[in-house]
Amino acid sequence: MTSKSKLKLKAKSAAISEGPSRAPARSMLRAVGLSDEDMEKPFVALANLASDVTPCNVHLTRLADKVKSGIWEANAVPFMFGTITVSDGISMGTDGMKASLVSREVIADSIETVTFAEGMDGLIVVAACDKNMPGAMMAMARLNRPAIFVYGGAILPGNYKGNDINIQDMYEAVGTYSQGDITLDELIGMERVACPGEGACSGMFTANTMASAIEAMGMSLPGTSSIPAVDRRNETTARQAGSFLYSMLDKDIKPRDIMTLEAFENAIRVVLAMGGSTNSVLHLLAIAHEAGVSLEIDDFDKLSRTTPYLTNLRPSGRYVMSDLDKVGGVPVVMKQLLNAGLLHGDAITVNGKTIAENLSTVDSSTDGEVVRSIDKPRSATGGLVILKGNLAPEGAVLKVSGTKTLKHEGPVKVFNGERSAFEGVTKGQIKDGDVVVIRYEGPKGGPGMQEMLAVTGAIMGKGLGSSTLLLTDGRFSGATHGPMIGHVAPEAAVGGPISLLENGDIVTLDVDKRTLNVNLSEEILSDRKLKWKAPKQNYAGGVMGKYAKLVSSASLGAVTSEFNR
Repeated sequence: MTSKSKLKLKAKSAAISEGPSRAPARSMLRAVGLSDEDMEKPFVALANLASDVTPCNVHLTRLADKVKSGIWEANAVPFMFGTITVSDGISMGTDGMKASLVSREVIADSIETVTFAEGMDGLIVVAACDKNMPGAMMAMARLNRPAIFVYGGAILPGNYKGNDINIQDMYEAVGTYSQGDITLDELIGMERVACPGEGACSGMFTANTMASAIEAMGMSLPGTSSIPAVDRRNETTARQAGSFLYSMLDKDIKPRDIMTLEAFENAIRVVLAMGGSTNSVLHLLAIAHEAGVSLEIDDFDKLSRTTPYLTNLRPSGRYVMSDLDKVGGVPVVMKQLLNAGLLHGDAITVNGKTIAENLSTVDSSTDGEVVRSIDKPRSATGGLVILKGNLAPEGAVLKVSGTKTLKHEGPVKVFNGERSAFEGVTKGQIKDGDVVVIRYEGPKGGPGMQEMLAVTGAIMGKGLGSSTLLLTDGRFSGATHGPMIGHVAPEAAVGGPISLLENGDIVTLDVDKRTLNVNLSEEILSDRKLKWKAPKQNYAGGVMGKYAKLVSSASLGAVTSEFNR
């Protein structure tokens, strides 16, 4: 039987494979190829989120196979299994988009379920799409077994008439086409080349934002989050994950040892410095909830006030993730922040070293174009702000890196759903100065808090991006830019103030003051609240109905579980 030193590595799997009573289980394990020697090795769960549904994940089995080889080489036993993914880019603008955020919970639940049920000692997840990544991190935090995240990498940009384009351009092109500024042939021509192959969307959209945050948090190998999907370096680093996971088992380094408040602050700083997606607020709050870390929505704003905005990445800039990789990747950004005293350099990472140790060999200089130096930032403050006021008592999120609109006052045009708002925009119902309100799209109301890229893209394509304001209790794609305010909480479905707005009400935004208000007295709002009636839930049963019953406010990360201690 297994020695005491090896039993330490088999902290969970010993209950599966050790002793006479486990002979039936070992019989099953022999059927999948394990030998006597393998029974004494640690068991490692390998969650492979490969899927033909989306280019983000279509290639992941190639990387998962390399991880599997690395685990074997590290003298551990890999057990690969799959779970779901959905493509936001494909379902955007349809009812299917409501299932996107729901999938984050399903992914987390499924990874947790298999790893827990089969007595796995450690976990490696290979993923690459928006909800894969936070879902994986939530499962790691819940399980608290040695774990590493492996990113599948970003897609390369397409090229149309000599210009780089990506999926962001396609959504904006729909608005441009509806305006009559491009032909149908031009729209289809762009469509054919915008996504040239495998990998997650190329800009600083949600997938790359979360990959950068996970690297900054210390849960993936240093320097891996910016490598393009087609680059074979991904296979090398995927293989290395096995040996680092074994070392974590040996040293008993668990996710909650790494995912401390300081690690989350590091992740937030990097997101802010890179102009990352508003979804990072939702996802980092959810991961922190699962890790038992006291992170609050106001912490994002507090850190934003002292974090310089350093990168020139789309959707708020010119370049994409592969360009960042060419100039040194996320470590270059982190080095700038560390040198300025804005990162916790003593935070540990999955390779056993601290952030400062990992960055010690990184060049302190920047190229000045893709990444600015700390003394010459694009902005002195970070890319995201948290707004509050009588319209958003629990908070709302605005990506200021994607807009020059810091103040706005105008009349609201209310839409009770994303689809009607999209039709309103494309049919010319929105005018300069309007405040477009999309409600009943929050976590409970949608349910699922669907993204609004179809609407925001149409607004930008219509040329209204600098003259109108949009606010919603739903959320946005990482590709969204312009004065778009999301995650307004409390949401309309629970009677939040956004549910009380009427056409013509005047809404005021003041970014400097961090306020979002409707110019109505408390008496008028209270009177309207008395007359308000909760709408019938869109989905009574199934996964959507269950989610609507369980989900919390967006200001808490839209989670569906209590903290698992």
